[in-house]
Amino acid sequence: MEATVTDDRQERIRRRAHAIWEQAGRPEGAHQQHWDQATAEVDGEESRPKAKTTPPKGSAAGEATKPKAARPRKGSAS
Repeated sequence: MEATVTDDRQERIRRRAHAIWEQAGRPEGAHQQHWDQATAEVDGEESRPKAKTTPPKGSAAGEATKPKAARPRKGSAS
């Protein structure tokens, strides 16, 4: 039997609600609030358009480029 989109959504909500519960210190009696918050977050993620991921210019395989360190100039008298 294949998983449906609804099954995937429910699993994502369940995992997020559990993470919220743990972050809150595992309080008793806050299940519905955590579930509602997780549902809103998951549904918000699903409604947002997917961002295109393009590597920065001048980078290889999408790796971030590091700025070069400035070197002191030779021959400058202070």
